[in-house]
Amino acid sequence: MEIESVGSPALWAGFILFVLLMLALDLGVFHRKTHEVKFKEALTWSGVWISLALVFNLGIWWKFGPTPGMQFLTGYLIEKSLSIDNIFVFVIIFSALKIPSLYQHRVLFWGILSALVLRAAMIFAGVAMLQRFHWLIYVFGAFLILTGVKLFVQRNKEEHPEDGAVMKLARRVIPSTPRFDKDHFFTVENGKKLATPLFMALVLVELTDVLFALDSIPAIFAVTTDPFLVFTSNIFAILGLRSMFFVLAGAVEKFSYLKVGLSAVLVFVGAKMALIDVMKVPPAVSLGVIALLLGGSIVASLMKARALERAEADKALASREQPAPAAK
Repeated sequence: MEIESVGSPALWAGFILFVLLMLALDLGVFHRKTHEVKFKEALTWSGVWISLALVFNLGIWWKFGPTPGMQFLTGYLIEKSLSIDNIFVFVIIFSALKIPSLYQHRVLFWGILSALVLRAAMIFAGVAMLQRFHWLIYVFGAFLILTGVKLFVQRNKEEHPEDGAVMKLARRVIPSTPRFDKDHFFTVENGKKLATPLFMALVLVELTDVLFALDSIPAIFAVTTDPFLVFTSNIFAILGLRSMFFVLAGAVEKFSYLKVGLSAVLVFVGAKMALIDVMKVPPAVSLGVIALLLGGSIVASLMKARALERAEADKALASREQPAPAAK
């Protein structure tokens, strides 16, 4: 399978330099001092990352034409929507391990920094495998369809990553303490170096990203096999994940139909990948279908949340208006 790419060595070097500069600016300037990330700050940074991704998309469109432009945008939309599913798990992790909101940004920063390296390795490995073994594209397609079906069937299942086998193994292998030591990942007790709950949360965040990458990377290969477009759309989605977490963390329960939409997207891109040698789906059609599925699930979720809020308000109003029982 021949793999073509729009990415020149100069483009690769420029993009990686841009990412490193933005991370240095984030940690060294805007978050040099540990502080709780408020909604307004998180919303601003989310807007910044989304705007940068769209500007980059316009550059791809202008330089290489509409097909690569739509492929990047479709891949970014898939990765962005799947990253929202990460937020559900991150909320559970921080709640279960009682991580103060003051330190959550630090855990997410280092977790996502490591995720950038892991994603890059997985993407290049995937490209190399597809280039050598074309039949793997059918395996990826079938895997995505099964993952989409599983996500739909288990959409209401409660997750407890803090009680999983990996976390239990980590606690056995890594000496740890339930005590926090400011924003440090490790502390010293009785002369022994121990991991704090922050480090254990970091382990779970890393594990979560690896598990989600197993779904998201094959999904974007259904849109394009260009390693530059796959990598850049992945990275832009991950870089904006931290700020999106602080925007949506308090409202994740409102997206009750999001997993239905995500499962439909995975089944669609899986079928598209499995049938690639039989039927070619134009990039514009893929973008439209994915946007419709995700947008529909989000709108339906918000409508359901609003209806429940109105029902609760009406119930509270009715209980206040009920006359008090007559005295005997």
